[in-house]
Amino acid sequence: MDVNEYIASGILELYVAGQLSEKENSEVYTLAMEHPEIAAEIESIEAAVLDLARTAAPSQKPEFESLKNRLPLQEDTKVVTIAKKDTNWTAYLGWAASLLLALGLFWVYNQNSELKSRIEVANQENRKLEQQIAESDTSLEKSRTLLQTIRDKDITVVPLGGQKVSPESYAKAYWNKKEQKVFIDAQGLPDPPDGMVYQVWSLKVDPLTPTSMGILEDFVSDDNKVFALANPNDSEAFGITLEPAGGSVSPNLEQLYALGAVSS
Repeated sequence: MDVNEYIASGILELYVAGQLSEKENSEVYTLAMEHPEIAAEIESIEAAVLDLARTAAPSQKPEFESLKNRLPLQEDTKVVTIAKKDTNWTAYLGWAASLLLALGLFWVYNQNSELKSRIEVANQENRKLEQQIAESDTSLEKSRTLLQTIRDKDITVVPLGGQKVSPESYAKAYWNKKEQKVFIDAQGLPDPPDGMVYQVWSLKVDPLTPTSMGILEDFVSDDNKVFALANPNDSEAFGITLEPAGGSVSPNLEQLYALGAVSS
């Protein structure tokens, strides 16, 4: 028999509490006589209960036998005990109740933590959904504005064709002279390399005079690739070049990606 495993089984606590049958009590008694470790553990349990009893009710003298008589023992059960001191089991039962209460509180704490975690996940999902709705609304508004611009009878549409550096590139400018605004549809341009941006130029042809209209901000993250720029200039053509981040004072014609003339 593994003595340590037997001690850890909890049967000695039930033995001290008088909750075993006569046969079980006899078995524990016999084993305690054969194994000093078991006898020592029984005495240790009794001592611990006595300490708890003194702490809970220092003015009361522990009365083990009288309390044992009040416990719901099995009928006709004879408790076989090792010579031991009188013990007040009220404190022991109180300790057991406290342990159960602690376990209950721990379970409630875990449940509460899990509930809070689920609520936080739900809140995060709600915030994400709200953001998606807001972005959808913004995108829808931009689409409506673009459609209104395209359908305006005063709009000038300027196709911008790909140039030597990128012949497959293309773009389109929707110029509302009355509102001095240009919408650049840059869907046909490749994503710019890191540290580079597309810059749009209003051009006078003779002599060639470029005027910056601005850069295409957040090009990679913009899904519809449509950008609104102010254009108070008397433009004869529009060009798009690739420039260092922040833009340039004058265009780098070696990095001219798209160019188109305004029809007369």
